[in-house]
Amino acid sequence: MLIKFAAIAVLGAPAAAVLVFEVLLNATAMFNHANLRLLESVDRFLRLILVTPEMHRIHHSMEAAEANSNFGFNLPWWDRLFGTYRDRARLPQESMAIGVHGLTGSDAAVKFMGLLALPFAEAGSGYAIGSTRESGHEASHEAR
Repeated sequence: MLIKFAAIAVLGAPAAAVLVFEVLLNATAMFNHANLRLLESVDRFLRLILVTPEMHRIHHSMEAAEANSNFGFNLPWWDRLFGTYRDRARLPQESMAIGVHGLTGSDAAVKFMGLLALPFAEAGSGYAIGSTRESGHEASHEAR
């Protein structure tokens, strides 16, 4: 938070502009983490300007290739620019496993004290970011 305040001070951004930015940023984060199902045509259109819930949900998949994609929660252009955009998950959204291997459902992931200790615990092999595990979906995605 101090880094953000320092950046605002250095840039000299007006307080009203910072407030509008924060409101919009948080609104889009809540939108794409919402459990919403948009019409496919609406989702396709919105993906041009915003990260949609279906697009970002892929990032929360337990499959490493999917978890290492669609990082954005505001603007979709960054994932397209850096090659981390994934149009669809391997499985339909309704059957997609969400979470982190080895943590999902564990005490560390569902109890308050476990969550507080989690940043200090070893991430283990279940965390996809930085993982070298390959999945069949990743290979088929690169073949496209």
